[in-house]
Amino acid sequence: MQILIVDDEEDIIEFLSYNLAKEGYKVLKARSGIKALEIVNKHNPEIIVLDIMMPEMDGIETCRQIREQLKNYHPYIIFLTARNEDFTQIAALESGGDDFIAKPIKPRVFISKIHSIERRLNNDKDLNNLIEIKNITINPERFEVLNDGNPLVLPRKEFELLYELAKHPGRVYTRDELLDKVWGNDIYVGERTIDVHIRKLREKLGNDLIQTIKGVGYKINE
Repeated sequence: MQILIVDDEEDIIEFLSYNLAKEGYKVLKARSGIKALEIVNKHNPEIIVLDIMMPEMDGIETCRQIREQLKNYHPYIIFLTARNEDFTQIAALESGGDDFIAKPIKPRVFISKIHSIERRLNNDKDLNNLIEIKNITINPERFEVLNDGNPLVLPRKEFELLYELAKHPGRVYTRDELLDKVWGNDIYVGERTIDVHIRKLREKLGNDLIQTIKGVGYKINE
């Protein structure tokens, strides 16, 4: 598995690269968002660890360009951030990010998170059932959604969230259930993450598909 580390601080790149290499991962390195885009176009790494605060092109813009320019490529994008403000995390999620790692980085926590993500990416290969609901077709092999026959490629976590809800139309999922099934127990993201992704799905698929059950969670309308 290839992992791309993107940070303008050489010490952080070398620190993370050293710990990943010890675990047998192939590590790619970039010190700018522009260089990261070049590497992504050439190598298609499965995981990208991306610093938010960088000169010229910050991590959020880099993530947005990856998602927009490479429609059939679905890396797992983790943001490195020393900032915990809600608006920063929301902006990162809306650009197509999947997860966060807070600075200062603890090696064991970082490697544990990478292992957890690797397991989930391997599990994704088992997704093979086409789902049709209302005017929407979900193709897990291509990470593609057809909306009235028009292809729509979603960021990985938006797709996984939609797929999980659509597997059991009518069933109400709590936020905790969705966090567990889509992000896993080993990865910490807040409940706000679910709300952001649901809002993004509604923007793309309409407001009628996913219903909010006040005080409980969400469901796909049959």
